[in-house]
Amino acid sequence: MVNMKKCLLFVVLLFGLFATNSCKEEVDLIGEYKETAFVFGLLDQADSIHTIKIMRTFVGPGNAEDIAKIPDSNYFENVNATITEYVNNIETRSWILTDTILTNKDENGAFFAPEQKLYYFATSPSNPLNPDATYRLKIDIDNGKFSVEGETELVDGITTSMSSQNAQFKFVSDPAEYIPSSLSVNTGSSFIVNTKLNVSYSEIGSSFSNTKSFDWNLGEVETTPGSSLTFSANGQTFYNLMAASCANGSPSVQERNMGKIDVVITGGAEVLYNYMLVNQPSSSLAQSKPTYTNLSVTDGYGAIGIFSSRQTVTVTKPFFTSAAQAYIRSIDKKSTSELCIGPITGSYFFCSHHPGDNILNNEEPYSCN
Repeated sequence: MVNMKKCLLFVVLLFGLFATNSCKEEVDLIGEYKETAFVFGLLDQADSIHTIKIMRTFVGPGNAEDIAKIPDSNYFENVNATITEYVNNIETRSWILTDTILTNKDENGAFFAPEQKLYYFATSPSNPLNPDATYRLKIDIDNGKFSVEGETELVDGITTSMSSQNAQFKFVSDPAEYIPSSLSVNTGSSFIVNTKLNVSYSEIGSSFSNTKSFDWNLGEVETTPGSSLTFSANGQTFYNLMAASCANGSPSVQERNMGKIDVVITGGAEVLYNYMLVNQPSSSLAQSKPTYTNLSVTDGYGAIGIFSSRQTVTVTKPFFTSAAQAYIRSIDKKSTSELCIGPITGSYFFCSHHPGDNILNNEEPYSCN
């Protein structure tokens, strides 16, 4: 009886195997398809041009990678989008989004490039987005086929200690004795904060004068609204980054001068933070990931992405402004001396035009002659 059961099981498995391999009936792997919109927009009161990405997921026969290279597969035929501003639930302003084609998309990705279509609206610097307002996005897809809506408030209230006119970066305590220079950030209403420095300097030759810069990321921190964070800029890292940037400069450089440092702080809203959290690489073997969106869509259709906000605060620390304000400088005197004659960057022709380093008959040894 046992042998008979084994025999029947073998026959069933064998039949299944042959049925799977020899079946001629075509299977529709695509099935019934309902269009899904992909929307990604972040409002920032520091911007005057505000962009929203509006695309559609695609489906079709053949290789998905090939389809991704076709722009028409990724865009709707017709999009009408508006953003409306409300203060205390009263409409105050409204904008109709206009489409434009940019040519700055990275060509190393899976999708078509370098061109990409974005939708945008503009505000004037004298009348920016209102941090006390709520903004509602409404998108009509293909003349009423379906619609997508989203709503966001603005991130606001980010401040930093580097806003003080007297604040300077201090990278050394004594020659070759490197120290961290700290800056504090109040998070305002943000849930995640990124801080970076953009460091500028000039290169001068017999027939040219150029301004160069590099970005220095100080970190990204999860936080809660109203918190105080401290970011640290390591002194030795500053000189190493400067040396690496100078090493890629022109061999004809005869003089370099320290320039401004832009402190750029970006805080993200809770919706943006949640979206970033969900879309982090999965550490699970199953690779199963939840979806997250704050968009609503007409029944029967889908929407992915977010409509949210961030705040970008930029504080510029000039190396100097004028002789009357000799106390203003992006890096202090000791740090300037280290830049010009220290062991890491001393061979890159740095000197100082700062009025505090060029006092008549009392010039510093690293001053420009």
